[in-house]
Amino acid sequence: MTRIPAVQATRHDGALPQLELSGPKLAMAFERLANGLEECGGIERHVEALKAKSLLFSRTFLDAEAHELDLHSFKSLCALISTVRRRVTPYVEPQRFGVLRAAITGLLDGRRDTTTTDSRMAAFRGAFPEDREHRWVHDLAAEILHNIDPERYPMMLRWVWDTQTNTGVIREIWHAENGVDVDQIEIRVPSNYATYLLLREELSQFLADNGVFRDVIWYVDLLTAQIYADYVGEQGGVYLRADFSRPEDPLMHLRRLLGLDGIGANGQTRLKSTDGSAFVVEESAARIQQQD
Repeated sequence: MTRIPAVQATRHDGALPQLELSGPKLAMAFERLANGLEECGGIERHVEALKAKSLLFSRTFLDAEAHELDLHSFKSLCALISTVRRRVTPYVEPQRFGVLRAAITGLLDGRRDTTTTDSRMAAFRGAFPEDREHRWVHDLAAEILHNIDPERYPMMLRWVWDTQTNTGVIREIWHAENGVDVDQIEIRVPSNYATYLLLREELSQFLADNGVFRDVIWYVDLLTAQIYADYVGEQGGVYLRADFSRPEDPLMHLRRLLGLDGIGANGQTRLKSTDGSAFVVEESAARIQQQD
């Protein structure tokens, strides 16, 4: 596999950030991903699982108007979002679901206009209390947009980049000059649509340089998750302790980040109701588990 030097994104216009990414770090993550996929069923199996997840989101949100969103169908999707499913419970009760459904309707209004992405996501977050207990709201909006329209919207999750904590995938692959410890610096890159899009462009170019020309969108998702899965593994699962535990295979953290572990063989999910019982998905959602 070709190893590339540190790369620096081109500033296309004044609105885009500047990313300084480490080629060697990307190469090592890609190598771990390739080895892990080979041990766990191959790349196609995981790409098909991501495609199935995206299809389920599209059918749920686009086949009917958002204001007609069915609660049962929405629960199936929450099971596939690791950073949401353990915290969304109060809003998937019938008496409170209307608030969430109205916010989703606003998020999807004008979704083809990416210049409004940041303002629509801000409005979505503003529909809920702005505290630590509701930080999952950002991830829910990001997952909805990415999965219903993956070509237009890259992954914009907090674990990809979060300016509040200055943590995420971008830090893990940041190139620091002259041996500077990346953990000791503040990376001044905004967590907005332009940043996430530019990151995907850089990772897509890296993959092309390494011979990946098909299903690039899904390879980018897998590589992105691999980078942060490595960090989670190195931290011993401290980050998001409630969502992650000791991996049973090389790709366990990756699957959890991408939500592919959310459905069991019997259709039971990791989404719990207020009484603690597990939500059971319908057959179409269960196919994602079969793919994975």
